[in-house]
Amino acid sequence: MATLDQAELVTIGRIERSFGVRGEARVRSLSDVPGRFEALRQVTIAGPGGKTIDTVVTHVRPGGPTWIMGFEAFTTPEQVAEFRGGFLQAPRGDSPALPPDQYYQCDLIGMLVQDESGTVLGRLEGVWNMSDNQAFVVRQDGKEVLIPAAKQVVVAVDVAGRVMTVRLPEGFGDL
Repeated sequence: MATLDQAELVTIGRIERSFGVRGEARVRSLSDVPGRFEALRQVTIAGPGGKTIDTVVTHVRPGGPTWIMGFEAFTTPEQVAEFRGGFLQAPRGDSPALPPDQYYQCDLIGMLVQDESGTVLGRLEGVWNMSDNQAFVVRQDGKEVLIPAAKQVVVAVDVAGRVMTVRLPEGFGDL
């Protein structure tokens, strides 16, 4: 199996936990591209400890709000557990181009988030849809913070460098 080039990968899901006894995984979708999971054949799984593996997808089926997936690399729940919280990455494919200052969520997930002075706030782990806006879920050292996904807050997004710079609102608190 050919190794996938990291620059051509997009993060499309996150392994939540093992499912069953045959090494299947429950995967939360982080993709907004319709049909992305049903057509998967080869993926890279980036574990929370930095370990990555390339593997073939053996099967995919809906499992409520998540997907139940089988991979050639996993045959036991313990193998899946090693990658719990890891990101599922797939070839970019034919995702249409977006206008300037708009990004696919899959391009943002996993980015390092810092403030304007360069202080690291954590990694962007998700995007929550609130009633009237969106918020970025940023996590570091067991702490989670929600940062408004607004142009007044997001100063710069470097997709290639995997860094988002934010200007925190006055009184946002001590992070």
